[in-house]
Amino acid sequence: MNTFQELSLCPALQASLASARLKTPTPVQAAAIPAALAGHDVLATAQTGTGKTLAFALPVLQRLSQSPLPGIQAVVLVPTRELASQVMDTFQSMKQDTGLECALVVGGLPEAKQLAAIRRGASIIVATPGRLEDFLGRKLVRLDRVRILVLDEADRMLDMGFLPSIRRILAALPAERQTMCFSATLEESTAPAIHAALNNPVRVEIGSTRKPADQVRLQWFQVPSEQKTDLLRDLLDREVGTFLVFARTKYRTERLAKTLARAGYDAAMIHGDRSQNQRTAALKGFQGGRYRVLVATDIAARGLHVENIAHVVNYDMPRASEDFIHRVGRTGRVAERGVASTFATQQESGEIRRIERELKLKMEPVKHRLSVC
Repeated sequence: MNTFQELSLCPALQASLASARLKTPTPVQAAAIPAALAGHDVLATAQTGTGKTLAFALPVLQRLSQSPLPGIQAVVLVPTRELASQVMDTFQSMKQDTGLECALVVGGLPEAKQLAAIRRGASIIVATPGRLEDFLGRKLVRLDRVRILVLDEADRMLDMGFLPSIRRILAALPAERQTMCFSATLEESTAPAIHAALNNPVRVEIGSTRKPADQVRLQWFQVPSEQKTDLLRDLLDREVGTFLVFARTKYRTERLAKTLARAGYDAAMIHGDRSQNQRTAALKGFQGGRYRVLVATDIAARGLHVENIAHVVNYDMPRASEDFIHRVGRTGRVAERGVASTFATQQESGEIRRIERELKLKMEPVKHRLSVC
C-alpha cells in the first residue's frame, strides 16, 4: 500500500483523509490497516510517533460505517486521560459524515456528560480501564454488542496495574470480536496477557521497539543533583524550541515547574495529582505555544502527541530502560529531528551504562560549563 487512496474506504473516510492532507501511510499504517480491514486480529509494535492511532481508527470507522448497528460497537482502551483525549480527537476528525458518534469515558471528568454521550447513541467509546470498569460495575453501560476491541499502549496499561480491570472488561465482551493491540514496546512480562486477548493475530513489527528513532540525538551530562536546575536553565537559554522535561515524582515536577516559572520561563506541569482541567490546560498551552516548557512525570511518556518537541530532558533518571524509550520517543517523531538529554549524578553514571547496554545504544557524554549565575 503506497497511498490511502488504494484502500477500500468509504467516501466519507477518503474525504476526511483528503481534508487532513494525508496521502501516504506510514509503515505501520501500510502494514496494519489492510489486515485490520480484512477482519484479522492485529498485534502491532512500532516506535512512538509513527501513526499507530490512525492505523486502528480507520479500520474501526470503516467497519462500523459499512454495517451500522445500535449500541456500543467498538471499545478503545488506553492507559491515560491525555492519550484518551488525543485518540478521541483522531476519531472525531476522521468520522465526519460517517454518521458514527464517539464517547470519551475517563476518570477526572464529570461522568454525567460521558454517560449522556453514550445514551445519545455512541457507537465507539474511548476509555481508560478504571472508569469503564466502574460504569460496568454499576450497570451503566453494556458491552455485549461490541464487535471491535482496541488495546492502545497495551503493555503500559498492564504496567500501571490495569490487568484486573481489563480482564473484567474482556469478560463483558462477546467472545467473537476483532481485537487489535498497538504499542511502542512489548515486554516479556506483559506479552502473555496481551496474547491471551488475541485470536491468531497478524503480527506487525515496524523498526526496533528497543531503541529511539534514528533522528534523535542522544546525549548525557554528569551533573551534581543541586546543579540540575542550573543546567536545565542553561540549555533553555542556549537551545531553541520546546522542552519536555521528565521528573521522577509529583513533588519534584511541581517544584521544578514553579522554579522555572519564577525564573521567567513559560513553564507548565502535568502529574497525577493535577485535576483534569489543569492537565488539559497545560497540555493545550504547550501544544499551542503558550508554554515553552512542560515538566511532567512519566504520565506524559506514553501517547502524548505534540508536534515539534525539540528537546526531551531526563531531569531525573528513568526507572527502567523501557521508560527511557518512551520518554525519548516524544521527540523526533515521524520525520522530525530532536535531542534527548539525560542528567545523571556521578553515582548514576552506572545507570547510563546499563541503559546503553540494555538498549544497545550510545549516548554522547557532554562536558558543559554552566553559564547561569
